[in-house]
Amino acid sequence: MTPRARTILAVRSQPSSLGEFGHAVLKGLSAPRKRLPCQYFYDAAGSELFEEITRLEEYYPTRTETAILRAHAPSMAGPSGRDAVLVEFGSGSSRKTELVLAALAAPCAYVPIDVSASALSDAWARLELRFPGLEIIPVNANFWEARLPARVFAHGKLGFFPGSTIGNFDPPDAGRLLMHFARVLGSPSRLIVGVDLDKDPHRLVAAYDDAKGVTARFNLNLLQRINRELGGDFDVRRFAHRAIYDQEFKRIEMHLVSRAYQTVQVLGRPFSFAEGESIHTENSYKYSVEQFRAVARGAGWQPAGLWMDANRDFSVHELVLPEARASECA
Repeated sequence: MTPRARTILAVRSQPSSLGEFGHAVLKGLSAPRKRLPCQYFYDAAGSELFEEITRLEEYYPTRTETAILRAHAPSMAGPSGRDAVLVEFGSGSSRKTELVLAALAAPCAYVPIDVSASALSDAWARLELRFPGLEIIPVNANFWEARLPARVFAHGKLGFFPGSTIGNFDPPDAGRLLMHFARVLGSPSRLIVGVDLDKDPHRLVAAYDDAKGVTARFNLNLLQRINRELGGDFDVRRFAHRAIYDQEFKRIEMHLVSRAYQTVQVLGRPFSFAEGESIHTENSYKYSVEQFRAVARGAGWQPAGLWMDANRDFSVHELVLPEARASECA
């Protein structure tokens, strides 16, 4: 049986439906300040564009985090011991995961969780060649839907949440997400989280508005997805990508800005845009080490290990779930 055929057997936890996407788009475009959830960036085309973004010169987070993992994965993996289950939230291409899997001692299974079925399939096909004998259990779901298959409950879990995806959530929502991860992983478990650090705003803006325009295409693909899947009639040439740094909230914001007054249709409903009006598509919060540790503590996790690059551009945190907290979350 080929890896592609085995993908059909992937464990699925209530995958996002067309109805959920449509509801989110209608709700977001009807808001006084229009917005669209960033989770819907990652259809097949969006996932490919994001992989291209990670290779850009301006986009430092991926290569910096990868270097940290390459140098310190044994320290991150060591406390899990033998027979652990690696659970990755938002696995994407699972490229960084290979470093952690290689450092684990005889892992029992790998559970990648992602909204993109095609990304799960591609990663599975590659990883089963690299790690023959490792059980791979893909879960096609978003973060909030994620549940683990029953057969891994008896094993210790190491959660993995790289890429500073935690920064896409407002700090209170980031705390709630970490609490959800605690419920999913149970006890005993640890969580390795990548967190981008606050720095020169010019570097941050450049990372989200690259000279080749790949991030712009990634952002605009969300409108094209609406056209493809929801019968929208967005003319993407009439919208511009914009990335700004909000000093007050310490976050990058991505927007799609209307170049002119226009009306578009989605699922048969009209939505008007004034010239200069924007759709807010993503936030990316930038933390200090202590700010993120405070969020983690508030969610019931105990900060433990910390790894950074020499320039302190990026951080990787080890969080430990105490036994008492695990019982509360069960």
